[in-house]
Amino acid sequence: MSPLQDIRILDFTELLPGPFLTQNLVEMGATVIKIERPPHGDNARLMAPGVFQAANRGKQSIQIDLKSAEGREQIEQLLDTVDVVLEAYRPGVMKRLGLDYASLSARFPKLIYASLSGYGQTGARALWPGHDLNYQAASGALALSGLPDGRPEHVFGLPAADLCGSMYGMSAVLAALFQRSKTGKGQYLDVALADCLAHWMNPRLGSFAAQGLRTVAQQRRDVLDKPAYGVFLCSDNKEITICALENHFWQRLVEVLTLDAFSEQVFMSYEHRAHHAGAIRKAIAERVRTRGSAELLSALVAADVPVMLLVQPSDLLRESAAAGRELQAHDGSSFLRFPVQLTGMSDVTRTSSTTE
Repeated sequence: MSPLQDIRILDFTELLPGPFLTQNLVEMGATVIKIERPPHGDNARLMAPGVFQAANRGKQSIQIDLKSAEGREQIEQLLDTVDVVLEAYRPGVMKRLGLDYASLSARFPKLIYASLSGYGQTGARALWPGHDLNYQAASGALALSGLPDGRPEHVFGLPAADLCGSMYGMSAVLAALFQRSKTGKGQYLDVALADCLAHWMNPRLGSFAAQGLRTVAQQRRDVLDKPAYGVFLCSDNKEITICALENHFWQRLVEVLTLDAFSEQVFMSYEHRAHHAGAIRKAIAERVRTRGSAELLSALVAADVPVMLLVQPSDLLRESAAAGRELQAHDGSSFLRFPVQLTGMSDVTRTSSTTE
């Protein structure tokens, strides 16, 4: 039995956050019925077909005109069969269609209804359009991105807010399903991508408060300017990451790289190392540039120093298999499976073609 066997989800979302959420639920065994707008369906089909394929595997896909009487009748029939409704239109759209939670909950009291949006269903920004970078800016995360002494920059190669919100949405849906098993009642979930990413800021906020770091410049240096922590180029032009923050890791790194200029006892204080972070990283870069990546990796692993060669995206599946962590999707595609295997997780099939 799969974890979400017999759970049925009506999915009105498109692009990335909602589809990624429901695709993960598919891998846990849920049945997801994806409702797409005619004539072209999910905009991702045209804008980013590879993203569409990755985020919609294993779903049943139907094109329905929600403004037509026939389309509304189709949706009514589906609502009788589902446990969860997920939508990601701008606030107010589903209400105008008569498909909002308030309109449905009286007839379907066990229904769990989740709305994903950039800034939530209420508040001054609720109707603002947005994309991932906007939500990163709103959350405070973008202010901490870039180089320590530079301007904030969009440097992270993943849509952090979209995927963060997707995971919070999935957690909330699963928790609501569990709660319903106890109470017999459904509920409404307001998932704002900007709020979700802002919640990830809590550890940073705690650290800043404890250290008395009040300015963005101080906070950026604390987060981004770390000694013995970075990406370094080896003699064979391969990149290696080294993260020797704790004293015992630092001591071993000094020995492997013969960082004699930093071997004094005073550098066994992380606070002291932090004041010399730039010089330490420069010295590490000079040493690493003289070593081959395979030889250096072997030496640092043997010394129990946190280290990892840079894996290219196209090599993820091969590298995961080589490391004994086979991550290939169960459908045999070039995508990665849900990373945590639960008892009974079934294979997913390729997404079906859109039907009328």
